[in-house]
Parts: sequence; structure tokens; C-alpha cells
Amino acid sequence: MTDARVPMVTFLGKPGCHLCEQAEPVVREVTARHGAALSVLSILDDEALQQQYGELIPVVLVDGVQHSQWFVEAERLDVALAAAART
Repeated sequence: MTDARVPMVTFLGKPGCHLCEQAEPVVREVTARHGAALSVLSILDDEALQQQYGELIPVVLVDGVQHSQWFVEAERLDVALAAAART
């Protein structure tokens, strides 16, 4: 039996964003439950991210692929991380 791989979750937001403030704790809880790696970035620190995502935040990427924007559903992220760990 092989070990499950560790999915990489990236949370993109910015300070003062009320949707980001609601979504980040959900992302932190779900990633911790799955043992996934988590990177939290502010789009204000990266001009390319700011141009790409602008008003779409918060955005969650799983292994570099956009999973969600604006709202994060814990159950949907659970499913995505379980699937990513098996690939």
C-alpha cells in the first residue's frame, strides 16, 4: 500500500475582505483535517495575482487548479482533498 500524497491548497485573499475572513477559517479547518499543505497569500503582495483574481477573491486552489471563488463549501473542499490525496 502506498502513502497518500499531500495536496497543496492555496488560499488567495486580501486584508479587509469580508468574504476572505469568512472563508479562511473553513479552509484552514478542512486542510488541517486532511493533512494538506496550506499557503495563504494576499493578492496585494503580487501584482500578477491581483490582476488575475482582482474581485474574485477569496480563491482556493487545490494543487494549482482553481477550486472555488467567493465562497468555500467545506464539504466540497473535503471531497476535493480526499480525491487529490489519492492521485
